Amino acid sequence: MRWLELPQIKWAVPIPLLAIVAPLVWLFFRDTWRELDEEAFVYRRDLHQRGEIDYRPLVALTLAALILTMQEYYSRWQLFDTVLRPWLRQRERLHPSTWLDLAAYEELYLRAWWALLRVAGYLLPFAVWPLLFRRDRLLDFGLRPQGLRQHAWIYALCVVVMIPLMLLVKRQPDFGAYYPIYKLAGRSWLDFVLWELLYLAQFVGLEMFFRGWWIRATRVFGVGAIWSMVVPYCMIHYGKPYLEACGAMVGAVVLGSLSMKTRSIYAGLMVHGTVAILMDVLALDRKGALPALLTPTSSRRLIFLYWHAVIWVAWGIALGVLAVAAARALRARRAIRPTGPV
Repeated sequence: MRWLELPQIKWAVPIPLLAIVAPLVWLFFRDTWRELDEEAFVYRRDLHQRGEIDYRPLVALTLAALILTMQEYYSRWQLFDTVLRPWLRQRERLHPSTWLDLAAYEELYLRAWWALLRVAGYLLPFAVWPLLFRRDRLLDFGLRPQGLRQHAWIYALCVVVMIPLMLLVKRQPDFGAYYPIYKLAGRSWLDFVLWELLYLAQFVGLEMFFRGWWIRATRVFGVGAIWSMVVPYCMIHYGKPYLEACGAMVGAVVLGSLSMKTRSIYAGLMVHGTVAILMDVLALDRKGALPALLTPTSSRRLIFLYWHAVIWVAWGIALGVLAVAAARALRARRAIRPTGPV
């Protein structure tokens, strides 16, 4: 698929794909979008009748712009270089026998700094919001787990669709060059596990921020609340592979709509986390760099030979969940089907 890397072709690839996906997304979520608009209409009507203004969107979008700007400028190498690295070097000199080892783990410290600032920024609205809008309950920002089991089939559907797509995308050179973000993730099991924990932590914060707080703080927009989140979510993917940044538009709509359909962020979080880890595994596998050593300095090896089996088992389990859900839905439909006159 080298032709896909030609600039005169690659730029246009997302257009037909979006044209194919858009009707499917609309069919799946149209009832959810209608409900959002209806709820927003009633909400705005009540505000108008009371002569009130909802300041939540104004505060939310201002706060979001500030957080995303600060993350962009302060979670990268520059601040780490000028502030954190000198401090770590000083600590390493004063305490040479501690866990600090810049020579071996400098990039991991940077990634930990990146994840920490991302999580802190994403969670900031949850600390500020109760001070400004005391009637709002934080659990209502998609944090209630009710209904997760009921909607597990939606998570399974996303996994069934995404795994074959990832197996195709992993062949793209820019995919292998970018992932994993922590370039030494395959150096050892310690590196791999620590990085994936950091990676998942920032996804928890990201989902709480975009699919939990954002679209509910701007609920007065109706279905527009989802699209107001799509634009900045797509923009935080700039610098990643082009097709992934384009795909982030679809992902944001699907995960945002899924969050509002299930009334929680957890199904979307599981989808995002599963896809992220599998992308790292596929990228490392393409490079032949899956972890083998227990630690970077250890001579002990632990070679896992069944990575591909894990991926296909995950796909098979998701397919099984879909089959069970479909069977239950069919039985329920038959049970309520009216019988003819006796």
